[in-house]
Amino acid sequence: MPTVGQPTQLVRSSIKSYPLKIVALGDSLVYGHGDPVGGGWTDRLRRKWMGDLQTGHVLYNLGIRGDRVSQVAERLEGEFRYRGELRNQVPDLIILSVGVNDSPRLGQPNGRPFTDFTIFEQQVGHLLHRAQQLCPVIFVGMVPVDEVKMPFLGCFYFNHFDQYRYKEATKKACNSLNIPYLDIFDLWLERGESWLQSSLSPDGLHPNVVGYKSLLRDIINWQYMSSLITDV
Repeated sequence: MPTVGQPTQLVRSSIKSYPLKIVALGDSLVYGHGDPVGGGWTDRLRRKWMGDLQTGHVLYNLGIRGDRVSQVAERLEGEFRYRGELRNQVPDLIILSVGVNDSPRLGQPNGRPFTDFTIFEQQVGHLLHRAQQLCPVIFVGMVPVDEVKMPFLGCFYFNHFDQYRYKEATKKACNSLNIPYLDIFDLWLERGESWLQSSLSPDGLHPNVVGYKSLLRDIINWQYMSSLITDV
């Protein structure tokens, strides 16, 4: 499975509590838009852990639809400080998943990017650096869109070319900080066009119920995630 970053003893040793307290910060992919049955991968995982009396990890869904990297950065520390399981504790891990909302072209297929690419590189580097100062961080990458269904909301033209550029910039930034990165974009494209279309909502942007189930499997089978929650 395509990833950047490997679990290190340094990261593991910095996570001391058990069960873990985890915050998932990001956009609609974290929020779970498109999955009216299970509420997305975050809520599906939260319920899975709630039913496990031995594990019992605590997971906060802090996804906001439409958020870009700059908006997640603005609320990062406040969300972190007030999401401990107890008032005198803070989370053990941050899961970030954001960036797709920075990538579309505005108004037309060759319009200006919603977030200038150079600015995006600076913003994602800043977000990752700040998050890593708080606690260990892992990153779940963006889902590829269905280009045929664009534009989204009549004005946002998402496309694979720009998605690739923005996710590669994110992966590069993660690599420079040794933050594990799960490359969902490449992983899903490798499964073929037919599989991708069957896993996306009619809007062409968000996963559907089938897609979120697949995304959850991808995340819990990710070597880093599985080792993190078993080796504490």
